[in-house]
Amino acid sequence: MNILEKYKTVRSRSEYICAPLKTEDYVVQPVVDVSPPKWHLGHTTWFFETFILMPNAPGYTEFDPQYNFVFNSYYESVGARVIRTDRGNLSRPSVEEVMKYRRHVDTAMEKFLSSPMEEDLEALMILGLNHEEQHQELLYTDIKYILGHNPLMPPYDPGRKSAVTAASKARWVSVPEGIYSIGHHGKGFCFDNELGRHQVYLAPYAISSAPVSNAEYLEFINAGGYTDFRYWHAEGWDWVKTNHITAPMYWYLIDDNWQQYTWSGLQPLEQDAPVCHVSYYEAAAYAAWKGLRLPTEFEWEAAADHFPWGQRWEWTESAYLPYPGFQKAPGAIGEYNGKFMVNQMVLRGGSEVTPPEHSRKTYRNFFHAPLRWQFTGIRLAKS
Repeated sequence: MNILEKYKTVRSRSEYICAPLKTEDYVVQPVVDVSPPKWHLGHTTWFFETFILMPNAPGYTEFDPQYNFVFNSYYESVGARVIRTDRGNLSRPSVEEVMKYRRHVDTAMEKFLSSPMEEDLEALMILGLNHEEQHQELLYTDIKYILGHNPLMPPYDPGRKSAVTAASKARWVSVPEGIYSIGHHGKGFCFDNELGRHQVYLAPYAISSAPVSNAEYLEFINAGGYTDFRYWHAEGWDWVKTNHITAPMYWYLIDDNWQQYTWSGLQPLEQDAPVCHVSYYEAAAYAAWKGLRLPTEFEWEAAADHFPWGQRWEWTESAYLPYPGFQKAPGAIGEYNGKFMVNQMVLRGGSEVTPPEHSRKTYRNFFHAPLRWQFTGIRLAKS
């Protein structure tokens, strides 16, 4: 697939994800971590207009100069912007206008991509495509939060079935002591936070071949896991008490039966499916209750060829930090990952809504410890 075909495929997928929505769904922002679907569609378009077309396409006409303020996310070097908490207040531009914006930019991009590009510009173009694919994953997670926190709990797509399969019977995968190479190598795209391939020493350990299931996590709940401070980090225990947390996000105990919000609405809890929508605090507490621990991101990567993964982002015990020799790129692109390397934990593995090209064992996702609207799960380890 050449880069023009890839561009068309990626851009159409974003709109496919939004197709089941009603117009009103495009504007909602229930919490700061969730961006309105309309904003995602505008922001990914802004990326191509700002970084590809305006500096490189002679004669290109900017769609609306005010959109830089509306759709810039966090690029300080590109100028002022609407603060993140206010994205849901943007009744204008309308959904119709955002779609016109996408058509305007797509028309110019398709013309631009019909001619050869220099290597540096092509690399930036590929980054832009991967950037939109990241937002496609966020579109799914944000849409689920928007609909799943509506008191009517409307389905996203009544006919959609989850692609997640039942967790296989877990076994321990033993990994010997040794020096292991960590980080991306070889051809193919990767993000800058995967670079700086280096070696790490790992003491002998074992990692579970399967993620923790809903049924297994339910045992933790029934054993009083959310009411016993002994299993929790201090911050986690404060989070539980302050927010009255008693179960994973989207779980509801109705008439003594556990149900969960899914793509097709409220459904009985799938006991054998891997647990989902848990915070790092919950993952660590569950591991402590089992007398085990979470793997480090290096342990996870070193063992990833020996077990199936990709249905849930899996919390690790590793803080999100740069690899040796990490350097931020110059200009706005340098703001992509490095500026977030503080107070966050690494997740590995991908999920049911991760674009296939992003499900590689070196991919490093990262979130703050209390967040759980992403499709996050648990894999256990032991020394």
